[in-house]
Amino acid sequence: MKKIILSITFYFLISFTFILGHVDHYKNYDYLEYELFRNNQPIGYHKYEFVRNNNNLTVNSIVEFKISKFGVDLYKYFASSREKYKNSKFLSFNSKTKQNKKDKYVNIKVDDSQKQLIIDGSSYKGSASIDAIIGTWWNHEIVKAKAQISAISGRIIGQKVTFLGKKQITINGKEYNSLHFNFKSSDETLPDNKKLNTDIWYEEKTFLWLKASFDKRGYWEYRLKEVR
Repeated sequence: MKKIILSITFYFLISFTFILGHVDHYKNYDYLEYELFRNNQPIGYHKYEFVRNNNNLTVNSIVEFKISKFGVDLYKYFASSREKYKNSKFLSFNSKTKQNKKDKYVNIKVDDSQKQLIIDGSSYKGSASIDAIIGTWWNHEIVKAKAQISAISGRIIGQKVTFLGKKQITINGKEYNSLHFNFKSSDETLPDNKKLNTDIWYEEKTFLWLKASFDKRGYWEYRLKEVR
């Protein structure tokens, strides 16, 4: 019964909010920064810049972190990306990622004539449903998508989203009323290193992305640090 009530609540919350538009909930923000933690130790950052020009929105993103031990860098990661929207409608996404010495990329555009997405990525080249969404957590529309596209390589990941309820959380000494979601791969046969299992928290009224966490060779967290 509790799950049914949560599902009904989730449906009305999301249905009402999406009437307002695809990315309009970020119209008052120009910059977001998140701290990255692994096993509760700070290792890097994730920054977003929102650039507007009339009805056009460009979202620039940079992620950088490294894992070190005894002063030696064991793993280094850097990624940059750019998303473009017009009248709140998705137009394109481009990213480049360097994982140690390995390069990955993805370029995505909309094919309006076929009503699909065209993906050119290091892990996948081909088409995807127009309803699939880029796996960048700032956009809360990801909670209603049946699939997300890897922002690193273009891999398509079928997903099941569960609304876990309203929760009050504290980040950097500030309290937020949040909506808590869990994202899991819909394909249970995937190897563990390919499976999706991520928790994400959004601010209840504004849908600002507050926090994310997952377990993968350690416990990882993204925590909101700065908004302006």
